[in-house]
Amino acid sequence: MTTVIQKYGGSSLESISKMRAIANKIIESKKIYDKIVIIVSAMGDTTNNLIGLSNEACKSPSKRELDMLLATGEQISASLLTMILKDTGYDAIALTGQQAGVHTKGIFCNAKISDIDISFVNKHLNKGKIVIIAGFQGVNEKGETTTLGRGGSDTTAVAFAARLGCKCEIYTDVEGIYSVDPRLYRKAKKLNFISYEEMKEMSHLGAKVMECRSVEIGHSYQVPIYVASSLNDATGTLIKEWDKKVEKRSITGLSVTDDVLMVTLKNIPYSSSNVAEVFTLLAEAGVSVDIISQTLPRAGLVNLSFTASAQDYKSVKEAMEVIAQKHSNVEIKKDNEIIKLSVVGTGMRTQSGVAAKMFRIFADNQIEFQQVTTSEISISYTLDKTYKQKAVDAVATAFNL
Repeated sequence: MTTVIQKYGGSSLESISKMRAIANKIIESKKIYDKIVIIVSAMGDTTNNLIGLSNEACKSPSKRELDMLLATGEQISASLLTMILKDTGYDAIALTGQQAGVHTKGIFCNAKISDIDISFVNKHLNKGKIVIIAGFQGVNEKGETTTLGRGGSDTTAVAFAARLGCKCEIYTDVEGIYSVDPRLYRKAKKLNFISYEEMKEMSHLGAKVMECRSVEIGHSYQVPIYVASSLNDATGTLIKEWDKKVEKRSITGLSVTDDVLMVTLKNIPYSSSNVAEVFTLLAEAGVSVDIISQTLPRAGLVNLSFTASAQDYKSVKEAMEVIAQKHSNVEIKKDNEIIKLSVVGTGMRTQSGVAAKMFRIFADNQIEFQQVTTSEISISYTLDKTYKQKAVDAVATAFNL
């Protein structure tokens, strides 16, 4: 018996006419697979509209009530798509995350899946039904409705594929995963395949096609993830385990993260406790820090720089005010006109010269970078926003992306 998980994004479900097209796609899949589970996102801009309504209702909506509200978006999609399928003569059933057995833990609006009880889903699959599940949601240990944060429907889909031991197909409004966002570089090449490691790294560094947690689950449970368009039958991209074919490419993709905040602290009295205090304050404020750089001590003082999301500006500002009050001679500069540009590729493990080539590209094109950091399969630079398009074009051209 063959089973498949298919996930459809909000842009694919934004109208009843589009839902009918998706229903026809599901019916065609039913000719191939014995058991089909469909994970759906909310229709179009529904989630944003619901957030807007919550902000109209009050200035600071309770996250518990917000999760109750946001979960309805996916439930609407599941119900309507099920109605369409049943109207065409196919037996289907719509389930909420809780009904589908999705158990979560963690905070409201950003919970994580802890387990999935697939008994109820299997009961309906064994009866020949197409099971439509509202993605992005589950129920915690207290019986509360929770949502999974950005990309939560992708995470739901891959988690179900892991639990059911089958492949996962992610259908969206793009034809697959590209080496560079085609909106930034029109010559970007669509990838036939990409390794889990590379996809995780690209997602973490700004690529928005797949959410990082969903790829992590796929990697952990070896779930093949196929990303393709819901609008046509063009060949998509397979996310899978690394193999030798991937190694031939030194660089697989380029990612850009906008809205980066870079903070520089000058003249901090040098001691590990002072540096620790900076990052303890940020951690307590819930700020996730990315690139960190520190100068060598000089005259008992050091300069320290770090980056964070520009969305955390207020929290960072408050933390830095505490530092400024304690160390009156410290100069603090905050710059939110920054981007992070990253190149990713497992080929970097075995092929030398990528960093040298990147530095040469920047030098030849008069592109000034402010920070650089590396991992085993990536190199990231912080740049002024004014260099964004120039840097993307130069790097993509040089590496034939």
